[in-house]
This record gives sequence, C-alpha cells and structure tokens, in this order.
Amino acid sequence: MIETIRKAWDIPELRKKIIFTLLILLIFRIGNAITVPYVDTATLSSYLNSQTTTILGLYNVMSGGAFAQATVFALSIQPYINSSIIIQLLTVAIPALERLAKEGGEEGRKKIQSITRYATVAIAILQAFGYYMIMKRYDILTDAGIWPALVIIVSFIAGSSFVMWMGEQVTEFGVGNGISIILFAGILSRVPSMVSGMYEGVITWSGVRSGALTEQTLLDAGYSATNAKYMLDQAMAPWSVVLILVGILALIVFIVFINGAERRIPVQYAKRQVGRKMYGGQTSTLPMKVNMSGVLPIIFAQSIASLPATIMAFTGVGEEGSFSYALSQFLDTKSILYMAVYFILIIGFSYFYSTIQFNPVEIANNLKKQGGFIPGFRPGKPTVDFIRKVLNKVTLFGAIYLGIVAMVPLVAGIVIKNSTLGIGGTSVIIIVGVALETVRALESQMLMRQYKGFLE
Repeated sequence: MIETIRKAWDIPELRKKIIFTLLILLIFRIGNAITVPYVDTATLSSYLNSQTTTILGLYNVMSGGAFAQATVFALSIQPYINSSIIIQLLTVAIPALERLAKEGGEEGRKKIQSITRYATVAIAILQAFGYYMIMKRYDILTDAGIWPALVIIVSFIAGSSFVMWMGEQVTEFGVGNGISIILFAGILSRVPSMVSGMYEGVITWSGVRSGALTEQTLLDAGYSATNAKYMLDQAMAPWSVVLILVGILALIVFIVFINGAERRIPVQYAKRQVGRKMYGGQTSTLPMKVNMSGVLPIIFAQSIASLPATIMAFTGVGEEGSFSYALSQFLDTKSILYMAVYFILIIGFSYFYSTIQFNPVEIANNLKKQGGFIPGFRPGKPTVDFIRKVLNKVTLFGAIYLGIVAMVPLVAGIVIKNSTLGIGGTSVIIIVGVALETVRALESQMLMRQYKGFLE
C-alpha cells in the first residue's frame, strides 16, 4: 500500500489528485472543529458518552466524534448514506427508477444522482430538527429561542450538504470514492482519542485497584452520580489493552482476507462463425464476492437492534427494582437477547442485499444471450437454480463473517468490562475496505496511464 502511494506520488497527474483529496479532507477536519453556536458542548458530550449503545452512538462514530461536539459537520455524510440506501431500494421496488438505472445510461445515472441529492437534503432537514429537539429536551442549549433554533438547524443542514458536495468533488477530481474517503477520515480521526482513552482507562484502573478512586471520592470531588459511574466503567486493565490491540490486528487480517475472497463459477462460451472468422470457445468465470453487501447489513441491523435502547434513553429508565429498569437490562446491548437478535438481523439483511445486487435470473439470461453456459448445466432454469444455490451458500458464509466481526467487539467489551467497543467491528470494516478500495483506484489509474503512454 505504501509502495503504491509512493509510486503514485511520482506521477504528476496523480500527485495533483492526491493533493486535492488531502485538501478536501483538511477542510472536512476544520469543519469538524467549528461548533454550532447556542450549544453547551460539554453537556452534550457528556450526554452522548452515556448513549454509546444507542443509534446516537453510531452516528457519533460515523461522524468522527463531531456529533457529540455539535460541529457544523455533525451530521456528516449520514443523510447521504441514508438517501443512497433508500434510493437503491426504491430502484428495485419502482419500475420507472429501475428502467432509468438499467436503460437510461449516463443520463439516467445523473438523474438518479440528482434525486439522491434532493433526498439527502430532505433527510438532513429531518435529522437536524430531531437533533435540535434532543438538545432542547435535555437542556443542552444555552438559548432556546426561535433564532437560535433556526441557526442551529440551518447550520447542520448546510454542513451536511457541503460534506456531500465535497465527497462528489473528490470522486470526480480526487482519488477513489469521495463519500467513502470522508467516512474513512472521520472514523480514523477517533484513533488518537481512543489511544488517550485507553491510557486514561489504565490510570483509572490503577486508582481503583489502589483504592484511591471510588464512587464516593468522585462524588466528593464534584462529579455527578452518572458521570462517576461512567468514569469508573472506563477502567481498563493493562492486559485488556494488549487484548484489544491484538484483536484489532487479527480483525484487520481477517477482513482483508475475506474482502478479496470470491467464488468463481466457470463459464464456457460456444464457438460461432461470423463470415470466415470463428468467435467464442473461450473459458471465463462468473465471480461472486463473499461479502458483496459490504458493511450495510451491520449498520441496518445495529440501527434496528439498538432501537429499544434508544427509546429507553429518550423515555428514561426507572429506579432499580422497577419493571422499566428490568426491561432495560433485558434489552441492554450486553444481553444475550440483544446479541442473538443482532446476529439474526445481520444474516437477514445480508441475504436481502445479495438478492438485490445479484439476480440469478438476469445473470442466466445474459449468459444465454452471449452464448455462454455453465458446464454441466443446461441454459435456463437449471442454470438459474445452480447460480441461486451457490449464491445462497456464499451469502451465508459472508453473513456469518459479518456477524463474527460485529459480535467480537461486543464480547470483548463484556470480557474487559468496557462497553465502548460496541461498534468497533463496523469501524474496522469501513477503514480496511476504503483503504483497499483507494489503493485499487490508484493502481488502476497508474495502469491506465501506462497504457495511454504506450499507445501514444
């Protein structure tokens, strides 16, 4: 990877693209440091730190911590991701959009992109208003008037729209997929805070072990009961830090291995004579990626599985011994029920996305039109059945892989008694996937340049 970047830097055209991408990321990071006025960021950060197991915690990770600081780019690219997923699903459900995607060509792609932009702004309006109402309800605002509300909501909407525009500029004039790179930069920016959090966790553990740091001493020092409990929960033994680092490295190796894994179905093309020339007769393969749905099943599954915890966070949990308290413990993200539901949802969404992206009937018809066939299977229904059978097996393996990656941080959090690792698997998949995708984009552009120079 480092060698690929070094070689790309030596090429003037690619160097300009890399510099442009880095400048966009610099603007993104500056925007993440500019807070929206009329917001008590200290109170907001404290509140969201206690909501790491809810959907708000997922938004905070995806925004690189900007969500907890109420910055201009707090919504980040979440509205764009949501609108892209919605439009993708509608493309399958609405025939007009399906025809536009398949038969519209470049013009159809631009129209769908335009629809996605409008949907992004609409979703950003809803999310900005919802975010403002959360801050208003929990007295996080320094001024709750109409003008502050307008400034806060418009700032969030404008920031999200600007992030979407920056992502599109990187895609067109930079390197790789701009939206993915911005998401990558946001998540990666949390690494320094994660390292400092581990260091502070070890210090806290040392204080707890020696008896110098207890809940009572924290209360005497002016901490609230919630903040004192949260601080004590962050205590990490030195052996747990080593376990986390080894686990992350093993997870990266596992993700890199699966990311490039695919099932290749052999395809034979029949010979045909056109005039005096003979065409066809060659052998090819039909590739099926093990993880063709990416990280979307995990994001969707976590959003739904954490919905009860999110509702509990908004409505409040009763005192210990009450029914609502028992229900919250039963539905907590550390409970066996949550993990089972989470795992099942990941498998379900993996099958859902694989059926959307890979249609066995369409693939079989295209093979038949091109004079291709799978050895041992007749064209038509036998070919469709075989492709569907292979697809189900590959999807099952990919779904189990996603489930393992998502569950390992949860189990590790229970083992080391630290629940802040709940979405670590999602972050690692995104970081590794985007890094590999960007390197492949650089390599393909270098290859194109070599061909271009050869032809000229």
